[in-house]
Amino acid sequence: MNPDDNDLGQRWTRRLLAVLAADPADQLAWAREHRVRTAALADDIELVLQLAEAMAERGTLAPEVLEDVRTIHRLFGGTATGRWADALAAEARWDGMRASARRVLTAREGDWRLPLPRRVSPGHVYD
Repeated sequence: MNPDDNDLGQRWTRRLLAVLAADPADQLAWAREHRVRTAALADDIELVLQLAEAMAERGTLAPEVLEDVRTIHRLFGGTATGRWADALAAEARWDGMRASARRVLTAREGDWRLPLPRRVSPGHVYD
């Protein structure tokens, strides 16, 4: 993997974690505005787990941070239907994912409060 690929992976990870770490009201507003499907978010979480594992293998991601990403992946399992906004309102497991995402961002960025992305790539996330 070349350095540009690593940078792309880190940017992708940062964007998704910013959304997962946001306060619930901000997540709901963002999810409704972008009409994010839960299945598309599951794909993004799967990709971020793979990126995190690759970064950990290269020594650019601490083991405890990788464990938090794995926790997010595990907690997300079985949530892949409907709109994400509906899942956010109905499921308590989001609190655990939010806490894990905040730990990862704090460890990597120094703070978990990051601007939410305007869009989540790829474009098929939107109906």
